[in-house]
Amino acid sequence: MAIYAGTSGWAYAGWKPDFYPAKLASKSFLSHYATRLNTVEVNYSFRRLVATSTLANWIAATPAEFRFAVKAHQKITHIQRLKNAEEMVRAFLSSVGPLHQAGKLGPILFQLPPNLKCNLELLDEFLRQLPRAPRYSFEFRHESWFADPVYELLRKHNVALCVAESEDRTVPDETTADFSYYRFRQLEYSTEQRRELRQKISAKLTEGKDVFAYFKHEETPQGALYAEELLKALRAV
Repeated sequence: MAIYAGTSGWAYAGWKPDFYPAKLASKSFLSHYATRLNTVEVNYSFRRLVATSTLANWIAATPAEFRFAVKAHQKITHIQRLKNAEEMVRAFLSSVGPLHQAGKLGPILFQLPPNLKCNLELLDEFLRQLPRAPRYSFEFRHESWFADPVYELLRKHNVALCVAESEDRTVPDETTADFSYYRFRQLEYSTEQRRELRQKISAKLTEGKDVFAYFKHEETPQGALYAEELLKALRAV
């Protein structure tokens, strides 16, 4: 079991000087980030495939234990809406192959559009086409998906239910894989709220699950500092 904590992005000059040193060049942001946090969620990949040269730079800038969680391309989730998406899935997985080969690829996050309602047959057909590796997580954004048949299908394929905070819905903290995936979206968390988050994640670790937890990316460094606090606290347990 392992705890991976980070943010959804790292390229923010506004994080100076509380997280990044005041004079740190932007090209060095990731390497510094990786000295304090051990994972990042890449949203860039939602709109375009990441260039091989860019991936090579990311790999070189991070230590061996660092993990990149990558959001699946919108063509898969929002345009094709999981249907007949085999070709694009292959292209997308091939594009992140260098991260996988370097041992630095975390889960692939499939974030579905809010107007895509539950369709078990569609989900089952889609999951069947995915190779066993890497790991996968699904963020459902329509209430109809939060049901036992969906959880059982995810368990069958060892796919994690993404527990994403939202003002529009409450996502059950169901364990459906050998790891858990959290997206903490609030701008601020009180001391008590952060204690509750630590307890929740600690329980998953006790169950033998790896945990990936990502705080909201903003122009202020608060999310990164929350992630660092969480990582230090749980590593000390």
